[in-house]
Amino acid sequence: MQEQLIGTVTHYFDKPHVGVVKLIAELSVGETLHFRGHTTDFSQTATSLQVEHGPVESAEAGSEIAIQVEERVRAHDQVYRVTE
Repeated sequence: MQEQLIGTVTHYFDKPHVGVVKLIAELSVGETLHFRGHTTDFSQTATSLQVEHGPVESAEAGSEIAIQVEERVRAHDQVYRVTE
């Protein structure tokens, strides 16, 4: 499997388990993501994305998106798109 860097985590909100990611590439719902950092290393499917508190199906490079995460993420964690 190949991975492409698509963004960096800028914030994490604990109670709703949401990470904010600054994108450098487009991202769509349904894609598999790998979150990796100093103490972070997990993969998950992007089940929902939000931009400006509204749900979207995809987001373009340069956007800051909120994504529900299965585990804690930290500022500066890298986000990769996993492809077959």
